[in-house]
Amino acid sequence: MKILYVASEVTPFSKTGGLGDVAGSLPAALAELGHEVKIVTPRYASIKTDRLTPTGHHLELRFPFGIERGPILSLRQSPTLEVLFLENEHFYGRGGIYGDAWGEFGDNHRRFAYLSLGALQAAQRLGFHPDIIHVNDWQTGLVPVALQRGYQGTPLARARSVFTIHNLAYQGQFNKHVMEDLGLPWELFNAEHGLEFYDTVNFLKGGIQFADALTTVSPTYAKEIQQPEGGASLDGLLRRRQGVLTGILNGIDVHEWSPETDTYLPARYGANDLSGKAVCRRELLRRFGLREDTSAPVFGIVSRLAWQKGIDLLLEVMPQALHSDIRFIAVGSGEGHYEDGLRALQHHFPQQVGTFIGFDQGLSHLVEAGADFFIMPSRYEPCGLNQMYSLRYGTVPIVRATGGLVDTVEGGLDGNGILFEAFHPTALLAALRRAQALYAEPERLLAFRRRGMGKDFSWAASARKYERLFASL
Repeated sequence: MKILYVASEVTPFSKTGGLGDVAGSLPAALAELGHEVKIVTPRYASIKTDRLTPTGHHLELRFPFGIERGPILSLRQSPTLEVLFLENEHFYGRGGIYGDAWGEFGDNHRRFAYLSLGALQAAQRLGFHPDIIHVNDWQTGLVPVALQRGYQGTPLARARSVFTIHNLAYQGQFNKHVMEDLGLPWELFNAEHGLEFYDTVNFLKGGIQFADALTTVSPTYAKEIQQPEGGASLDGLLRRRQGVLTGILNGIDVHEWSPETDTYLPARYGANDLSGKAVCRRELLRRFGLREDTSAPVFGIVSRLAWQKGIDLLLEVMPQALHSDIRFIAVGSGEGHYEDGLRALQHHFPQQVGTFIGFDQGLSHLVEAGADFFIMPSRYEPCGLNQMYSLRYGTVPIVRATGGLVDTVEGGLDGNGILFEAFHPTALLAALRRAQALYAEPERLLAFRRRGMGKDFSWAASARKYERLFASL
């Protein structure tokens, strides 16, 4: 198959979250299965051009606000995988991807209309006629709309569109005047079959409404978003389209995240010999100036510090949990009050708590390897990656039973992790107590670790599921 893959961020070139990881891994896995894949993404200012090759083709997109032009650059990653970068200094020559220190960019509707329509025009200019056009999140929501409305009678008309929802909470809502600004026909401004959403324009809704197939990043999340509690006011539409909605679990990069080869670690280890994990544990505690005590379990978290991630619940529970002999290490950045909360926790428990406010790739790997337990108390979690990293590193995850966390972590006496249901302090505290009890039984803990390390979370497994979906279209 020929696959055009469109995303607003692609690791390692650009990233703000899980979308970048997926866009950096899934197309490569599909290419390894023998499909011809072209990724289309913006050439942001942070992406250096020294490795990029001009294709000799340019975009020219006509909008009511003016004509936007820009070259198409290329980076060939394998015989079957090419990344196409859309260059437009006016839209993408800025310091951020979606915004800066002053907030989201006010012209994001134009910036990502350029990406959406530009991806289709780029395919035309390069003579690439895809079987599947796979688009992601609200930034590419106009692709299925344009494909259905503007490309009949062209080679692109044969393509089938797949729209993946990575996080339903981010929808790309704009004032209805963007209909005129982008030249969208007003007949599309209707609630039943168009882009209208409570008197605004909703790019995500456009993708959901017009795509031939919909996916989310885990089976459980696909069910949750069809309910009012998790549907972000789009649950009705998603229920209507449930016949074309599939949940496919994200994979992880098993080459980067492997305790047997991880160069960030002071010692490597595997399921048959976990002695290296003890070395990582000692180094983690030393790095944060905490005294090692093999009788005290080490709890870790690496997270964006945001409401979604349940950091408020964690901060409410940890003071009580720390009255027993445990260690807690947190790495992350985000909302200021959560950062301050972690600093205050360390101030009150300096012998037990270590914090790093910011992002450090090596430290993230060390926490995954050195901690005994990894905490993810999310309010909701479309997929989640850290619980899969934890399982792979023999670190037992403690997770709330939501979204992809349910699909990857197995609770119970013969499981590989600890789940709690209610988003409530009592439930999280009870889960931490269960972890302490498990730590006190070394043989049972070892069995939990080995079961987790035996799971296959590679992108190859997920790519085969996408392959079957694409073939069915």
